[in-house]
Amino acid sequence: MQTEHVVHVADARETAPALGTDSVDLVVTSPPYPMVEMWDDSFAAQDPRIGEALDASDGDRAFELMHDLLDGVWATLPRVVRPGGIVVVNVGPATRTLDDFQQYPNHEAVTRRLRAHGFQSLPGVLWRKPTNSAAKFMGSGMLPTNAYPTLEHEHLLVFRNGSTRSFPPGEDRRYESAYFWEERNRWFSDLWEFAGERQALGDEGARDRSGAFPLALPLRLVRMFSVHGDTVLDPFWGTGTTSLAAMVAGRASVGVERDPDLAATFDERAGEAPALSASLARERLDRHREFVTERRADGDEPAYEAEHYDFPVVTKQERRIRLYEATDVTRETATADRRRYVARHEPV
Repeated sequence: MQTEHVVHVADARETAPALGTDSVDLVVTSPPYPMVEMWDDSFAAQDPRIGEALDASDGDRAFELMHDLLDGVWATLPRVVRPGGIVVVNVGPATRTLDDFQQYPNHEAVTRRLRAHGFQSLPGVLWRKPTNSAAKFMGSGMLPTNAYPTLEHEHLLVFRNGSTRSFPPGEDRRYESAYFWEERNRWFSDLWEFAGERQALGDEGARDRSGAFPLALPLRLVRMFSVHGDTVLDPFWGTGTTSLAAMVAGRASVGVERDPDLAATFDERAGEAPALSASLARERLDRHREFVTERRADGDEPAYEAEHYDFPVVTKQERRIRLYEATDVTRETATADRRRYVARHEPV
């Protein structure tokens, strides 16, 4: 199996016309968060009215204008996302003091706008961010009434483009892409925590500019909402964590990133994909073997045998599960506005 991974150095609103109709199976992205100070300059550079609103302490106007900019990207998705395709947006609320301290509900604004573009809302997930802070509160400390809960969770908003996606009966790549019974029970909870996970970028400046999420997050979403060979789009690509997850999991990817320096950091990460892919696949198989051992110890023998592995599985749908590893990744194109990588995959 071979997958292609293309990174466009551009604005996603301008690149979208080059993407084919119904060419994307899954979107996993985390946009710049409106009303988070680190992205003020970027938003204001694209629309000076945003800077004017912030200078005037008009937070509500700045908030809506920032979401108007993001909406230019959301508006491109109904055409490029296939019928039944899934869109997952990672976003958190923002707190800001202009005239007064308040929270800006980014998750509500994104949901409202994607629904306006015809996407259906599906149940989403709250995930808890790793935090190194010992201070678990904001505001007035120990004294009522002006303290506030600390924001430790972000939203994974899930949408579908129309009705559920259909597949030919018994299609191999769908059944090979199955998850284990115990994975389903953990992954499809509405509350996630990635203990000990931190985004490894090497370049602290890149981390500061991108607000990257841990690899475990997009990797889980890719496994949940796509099948082998699907194409995953990230229109706010950052340091390429979504593309790395797609490489590791045997999916193709398209990324769009405005910052050419961020795009250039991906060469090293792509080079590490084969070793990472092999390690994660084997860990996943080992975890299932441990699960089987524990289940047998409780006197509950799984009912079915996996076709490609030396262990049983709980359900019929898992029997054909097959994990792939990226055995080789080659950068085939690198220009000022486009980078292209090809990954080759073999069964584990």
